[in-house]
Amino acid sequence: MRQKRNMKILVTGSNGFIGKNLVTRLTEQGDHEVLCFDRSCSIDDLKVMVSQVDFVYHLAGVNRPENDKEFFEGNLDLTKSLLDSLVASGNTVPVVLTSSIQAERDNPYGRSKEAAEAAVLEYGSNSYIYRLPNVFGKWCKPNYNSVVATFCYNTINDLPIDVHDSKAELTLAYIDDVCDDFISLLSTEAVGGFKEVSTVYHTTVGEIVKLLHKFKESRDNLVSEAVGTGFTRALYSTYVSYLRPEMFTYSVPTHSDARGSFVEMLKTPTAGQFSFFTAHPGVTRGGHYHHTKTEKFLVIKGSARFGFKHILTNEKYFKNTSGDHPEIVETVPGWSHDITNVGDDELVVMLWANEIFDRNKPDTIYSEV
Repeated sequence: MRQKRNMKILVTGSNGFIGKNLVTRLTEQGDHEVLCFDRSCSIDDLKVMVSQVDFVYHLAGVNRPENDKEFFEGNLDLTKSLLDSLVASGNTVPVVLTSSIQAERDNPYGRSKEAAEAAVLEYGSNSYIYRLPNVFGKWCKPNYNSVVATFCYNTINDLPIDVHDSKAELTLAYIDDVCDDFISLLSTEAVGGFKEVSTVYHTTVGEIVKLLHKFKESRDNLVSEAVGTGFTRALYSTYVSYLRPEMFTYSVPTHSDARGSFVEMLKTPTAGQFSFFTAHPGVTRGGHYHHTKTEKFLVIKGSARFGFKHILTNEKYFKNTSGDHPEIVETVPGWSHDITNVGDDELVVMLWANEIFDRNKPDTIYSEV
């Protein structure tokens, strides 16, 4: 099928973890009307909804019932009611079923999911079944069915984490990746049947705990992990989603003297560190050179004069810049450099260095320009 504009899309289990994220993403697209079916709705409500929709995401299910009978009521019986209602209305539109890797196992939950899968397969070839691994991301309830959610919540709130086997392997899917795959089905020509999430992460319980501790410690040591790519990116996004509003901010050390102040913001193991400094009018900062370390300066407020001197030839170079005309000024190994506030206001300068400052090997040698 090719995606229609202004589709009506039904999402069952819309108030669950995956449901909330999917409904939000679908609504953001603007062209679609999303009908939501949750625990507050009745089967009669469901019959009315299915008669008018173009696509169904069947996410509703039961995974922690009071008794085993509820597995089949919430997973199989509800699925049959949905499919029977579609057939009765003559509206046999595509259905996406979220199943579980537990469907491969001989337990009440797994058997109920496998039976729901069979019902969907019998319904028609224009349906899709995802046996999802453990899905993690924002809005997942801790102490429910996600070890990642529980570990994130406990780490942030200084609660103990119970680890029986740190080497235990986990297969995980990130909520944004799951939603991307689900939404892509609205315009796919793919044949129905069993589908797999396009991005899956393989890790261990111990690795998750280790990363979460590093995330927490980063507010004190300012060292950030590589949170811009892959699993670490997804886990960090999930971790911070459990911060309470009063935890959104944290202080960083400020080093002040007669010249102004210096504040470190962020350090990375492989991409250097970020900081900023201020200087009062007429003040000169710096006056040193490096053998290997490099830096980038950006004046964001005030006017500055950068001075450079080659440590062997004594060649000099001066460059004026200001916050009104942003320019990156880069230091070069073997050239001594300083920066002077030549304006009437406070000078504020952003600074990036390609390595974390090491007091035991500072690579910073005093030399006036």
